[in-house]
Amino acid sequence: MNTLALKELLYKIADDQLILGHRNSEWTGFGPLLEEDIAFSSMAQDKVGQSQALYQMLHELGEAEPDTVAFTRNANQFHNSQFVELPNGEYDFSLIRHFLFDTAEALRFEMLTKSSYEPLSKLAKKIQGELRYHTMHANTWIKQLGSATEESISRLQNSLDEAMPYALGLFEESEFETELIKENIFAGEQALKEKWLVKVKEVLSQTQLLLPDLLSITPKMGGRKGTHTEHLQPLLDEMSEVFRIDPTAEW
Repeated sequence: MNTLALKELLYKIADDQLILGHRNSEWTGFGPLLEEDIAFSSMAQDKVGQSQALYQMLHELGEAEPDTVAFTRNANQFHNSQFVELPNGEYDFSLIRHFLFDTAEALRFEMLTKSSYEPLSKLAKKIQGELRYHTMHANTWIKQLGSATEESISRLQNSLDEAMPYALGLFEESEFETELIKENIFAGEQALKEKWLVKVKEVLSQTQLLLPDLLSITPKMGGRKGTHTEHLQPLLDEMSEVFRIDPTAEW
């Protein structure tokens, strides 16, 4: 098995989960409704927990311990997509990101249940259950607000248009793409993107929202190779502040 290919795959999935988990946690105490405050906090906890499990898998493959990997790297060492590091903005943007990202992630882990790397396929089966609630939450709100008032539809549409170039960056291919597919570790980003588009269109068809013209969009790539927006490093500095004060502390 190509260990480098496997590690790159694990890093990008784990980094996506960690960074978006942190962004989701920023809604704690600020949600538009108490239920949404709790929902985003709960999803944040799930994502950070999922990232920890993936970092532990990387540790077993020879990488540093999970806390070290999560809290001591600089922005250019992270493999997350640029999409997850963007500020939360208003609730409409966070909801659209939640819908687009978690739809992709649920499908990714569904595909990974068939991975030839057994520890990953086992973990994927466990995480699948958690993600089912995430996608159900996103779909419910997209359908409701995407068919409600003129303002809610307009705001969601604007956020969808803004988010789509970054969402397409989720499917940035690895330099090891051929090896991943050949060794049945993962079926590949293109296969995932095709499944994602089907699911996104299915949900949007039940609303008054329109999928942007993908042919006219330039995807925001580079995150998987360490090229990030100006928003990531400040987020990492905040996220790792306590750990950096005393990395040896036990809680």
